[in-house]
Amino acid sequence: MATVADVNAEVIAVYPNKVKIVVDDLENFKKADETLRVGSYLRVMDNENSVLITIIENFSIEVSDQGKRNYIIEANPLGLIKGGEFIRGGDSLAIPPKKVEPATEEEIRKIYSNSSNDEDFTFSSLSTNRNVKIPVNGNKFFNKHIAIVGSTGSGKSHTLTTILQKAVSGKNDEYSSLNNSHIILFDIHSEYKSAFPNANYYDINSLTLPYWLLNSEELEELFLDTDANDHNQRNVFKEAIVQNRKLNLGGSAEEREKIHFDSPVFFDLEEVLQYLKYKNIEKKNKENQIKWKDENGEEFIFCEESQHRLFNEKLSPVGTAAAGVNGKLINFLNRLENKVNDKRYDFLLGENSKVITFEETLKNLLGYNEGSESNITVIDLSGVPFEVLSITVSLISRIIFEYGYFYKRLRFEDSPNETINNDAPILLVYEEAHKYVPNSDLSKYRSSKSSIERIAKEGRKYGVSLLLASQRPSELSETIFSQSNNFIAMRLTNPHDQNYVKKLLPDTLGNLIEKMPSLKAGEALLIGDSVVLPSVVQIDPCEFPPSSNDIPYWDLWREEWKALEITRIKDEWYK
Repeated sequence: MATVADVNAEVIAVYPNKVKIVVDDLENFKKADETLRVGSYLRVMDNENSVLITIIENFSIEVSDQGKRNYIIEANPLGLIKGGEFIRGGDSLAIPPKKVEPATEEEIRKIYSNSSNDEDFTFSSLSTNRNVKIPVNGNKFFNKHIAIVGSTGSGKSHTLTTILQKAVSGKNDEYSSLNNSHIILFDIHSEYKSAFPNANYYDINSLTLPYWLLNSEELEELFLDTDANDHNQRNVFKEAIVQNRKLNLGGSAEEREKIHFDSPVFFDLEEVLQYLKYKNIEKKNKENQIKWKDENGEEFIFCEESQHRLFNEKLSPVGTAAAGVNGKLINFLNRLENKVNDKRYDFLLGENSKVITFEETLKNLLGYNEGSESNITVIDLSGVPFEVLSITVSLISRIIFEYGYFYKRLRFEDSPNETINNDAPILLVYEEAHKYVPNSDLSKYRSSKSSIERIAKEGRKYGVSLLLASQRPSELSETIFSQSNNFIAMRLTNPHDQNYVKKLLPDTLGNLIEKMPSLKAGEALLIGDSVVLPSVVQIDPCEFPPSSNDIPYWDLWREEWKALEITRIKDEWYK
């Protein structure tokens, strides 16, 4: 930014968080007009060999009684440049009036370069001067949760891509292998495969998750009609899973006794289904006993010691009267059978989900597959049925959180004086985060909200942090959004969303927040613990863009009629 030395401008008033500047030479002001605009930086000369740097908040015109026009500028003081260094705070300015000029590019660069060190991470430049790069403290940026908000078309997906691409390319030494970044990206619109060609990529056809790692809340959300609040269903379902976990665990009686509903131990879903079918037809005899007969005609009384036989034997009830939950599980059984037989759920309930091990699951998610290690794992959720979207996100998120928790325990067990909780920290990236963690109490979002809110509140202790991207921040869980310490606020046109974001941002930002509706594509308000001061920035272009560009309707509509291969579309649809 060039200095316009002949602009006749000086300070006429000083407020606690603002200075008022008058420009009385109209012609010279016009010469400076291209440089001086809202968001531009000004230098105010002081008597102590220091320069106060301010940022223009607004312009106005004042007409005196004699008809003379003065141009009034109100600016927020940012700090002092003294001895070649920028120091935050500008409340030391005093009258008499001080001369004011546009700040030089070198002075503006000092504001940001003063914080430069090995921890710096850069993905943007100053919107008013692209030559000035805006460094953020990489440690404070990634170990505290990040929120990217912006309306459709504001450049949100490209911003997210730029940040992640720069994160996986950063190195503190000369080496040719992967750096130690670990990122899991939940891709709800199938946009990011092109942006990360070297990522471990999983879609509905390649993703395998073990249903037996679902916790009690996720299992109930998946299989029970939670709105019906049927205690019979819940109790017999819990009983079947706990007993089947014990059966499959084997081991000593003491080890089996520790098994509970949430234990990460395999259970066979088909055996559980058979158990529930038997419970739905159980009968009692005249002695009020529930009895069964096996295929050899041998009868036995149902009790804790014999209930394992209901999982894998051919049995028929013995008795004349309905007993227990007889006939009360029909709706539940239909619901469970439909889920088990639905091919859309194969990634979670199919045969591969039975045989995949815990180690394989964790390696897939963390990018540790031998021979195909990768910094980024992209989970393409576009083909996941909406009914299990929340559960899928919840399961993966919870596994990663618990990885951080147990890894921390191991590190401290090996070295009690260890100060770093996790030397392979994870960033979980939630694109369109309001889809998984909405500001809603509906039961279908309960599990994912519970898992992600726990990470938001506790994840940093275990090396698990969040990056949330959303075009509707007002629909996002306030618990999660309020835990973010770094914000990239792009253009927001919805007043409700604007007010929601303003409510969670510092009051000291003044009129900077008012710029949100008028930001250009790729421009953002960068705020947080990681940046020296809030700034309007232009995000750097990404190396490989996501496939999220707008479709050029008018250009395509003017082309010759295109024939569609409807049969191929149907085949893909029916997969």
